[in-house]
Amino acid sequence: MYFKPARRIAILALFVVALSCFAAGQEQRVQVTILSTTDLHGNLLPVDYYTNQPDVRGLAKIATLIRQTRKENPNLLLLDSGDTIQGTPLESFHNRKNNTPPDPMMLAMNALNYDAMAVGNHEYNFGLPVLLKARSEAKFPFLSANTYKTGTTENFFPPYLIKEIAGVRIGVLGLTTPGIPFWENSVNYQGMEFRNPFDEAKKWVAVLRDKEKVDLVVIAMHMGIEADLKTGQANAGVPNENMALAIARGVPNVDLILMGHTHREVSSLVIGNTQLTQASNWGRSLGRVDFYFSKSAAGANWKVEARQSRTIPADEKTVVDPEIAKITEPYDRETQAWLNQPIGTSEKELSAADAYFHDTAILDLIQRVQMEVGKADVSLVANFNTKARISNGSVTVRDVAGLYIYENTLVVVEVTGQQLKDALEHSAKFFRAFESGKTPAELIDDKIPGYNFDLAEGVDYEINISKPVGQRIQDLKFKGQPLSMTQKLRLAINNYRAGGGGGYTMLANAPVVDGSSREIRELIIEWVERNHKIPVEPTNNWRIVQ
Repeated sequence: MYFKPARRIAILALFVVALSCFAAGQEQRVQVTILSTTDLHGNLLPVDYYTNQPDVRGLAKIATLIRQTRKENPNLLLLDSGDTIQGTPLESFHNRKNNTPPDPMMLAMNALNYDAMAVGNHEYNFGLPVLLKARSEAKFPFLSANTYKTGTTENFFPPYLIKEIAGVRIGVLGLTTPGIPFWENSVNYQGMEFRNPFDEAKKWVAVLRDKEKVDLVVIAMHMGIEADLKTGQANAGVPNENMALAIARGVPNVDLILMGHTHREVSSLVIGNTQLTQASNWGRSLGRVDFYFSKSAAGANWKVEARQSRTIPADEKTVVDPEIAKITEPYDRETQAWLNQPIGTSEKELSAADAYFHDTAILDLIQRVQMEVGKADVSLVANFNTKARISNGSVTVRDVAGLYIYENTLVVVEVTGQQLKDALEHSAKFFRAFESGKTPAELIDDKIPGYNFDLAEGVDYEINISKPVGQRIQDLKFKGQPLSMTQKLRLAINNYRAGGGGGYTMLANAPVVDGSSREIRELIIEWVERNHKIPVEPTNNWRIVQ
């Protein structure tokens, strides 16, 4: 059948209109993938700088997983939950000794097109100038809805980011653990205050839903799960340090929480209508959450039809991303040169591998430095790195730096004998209730991190793990005599402990009588440079009995 040209045009127009009406009535679907990292702590390359051995970690490996996922689904959002610019010798060297070039973590994250990062507590370790410089170098926003300029209603960082992906409007809210004033020197967060994350989440999620009209609410938080899900028992910590459960249960309309801070991987957890996930620390895994949306007609709201969450581990077969490796190379080169500098000698090889179970010369070195610098009667130290070792013979910066892997500073407080005993009893919670036939290693409570098991120098004592918690410290002596509970002591600790960090609330309000603004790691390195020879015999002032 033949139609005249004018009629053909009319028929075609009617066909287009009919097709448009048909399409408008059809259901639309889209998949959005959200990738997350957290607690990278300056790990760019797959190397343990303290042993100088390869290790399965680092953003250079995670970058390969990110790029693979982007090829699979370009509808992608990439987020980080904080503790990013601190943690490795590479970042320490950059931030303390050569902060002129751009921060290497920011360069790498820019190259990977991160969309946003929640601010972590360790971002503050090097002071505000370093933090703000890194933020200025990032091509993505630092988010923290609960960080305010002191005494005002003005946020210090943007509270949220709006991102539209494949037509889906996504709101990303950032939250920071409010424990920073308990752990940091006040100059490092001057002019800032950290408000209750639950209250701020409730406030800003409502803004995202009601004002910004988002289809999906994501919270990137530098906080984790605050209680044992089986027993409901709260985990140790400062007030409101972790609030993931409270926010998932009590703040409506949150679709996804990307957790951090606790260094505990959570592949998938659903509480009510909220999905939670947490990638492993140090770039050991990548968090992935897929949302499947639909809407029935143009102009309608997107509806979440399904979601799934998992973590993707990096492994030995995961190749290093060449672009991230190239970015890191000059920073790595100067870091290695610094770590390889010889500064002293040791007549024996010393190791921290068994330092949880008996006194060791390697931890006694830290105790000695803290007591000498702080002119203290007693010192408390934890085993931060079970892999730490000091070589027999020449000792390098690398050997000593591996003893103290955090940017803590020295604080000397005045305590009573009772406060010291309370601190040691709290420390002894590291071991679970006694079970006959089990060794101390088998009784370690895996819910308590090793950095919260403090050991004392300057007093002699026993930890009787067969006794109930709170009654385990016995035969506590100072200068050969039973320690009086009213005895005043100068106690050397780090700034984290001085704020009550790790549940050491008995130390939180102790008067500060001395200290140093310099990092304890630096003080140890300088002690070895000055004294050259490292003591190789422990004082054996404490022991475990049962």
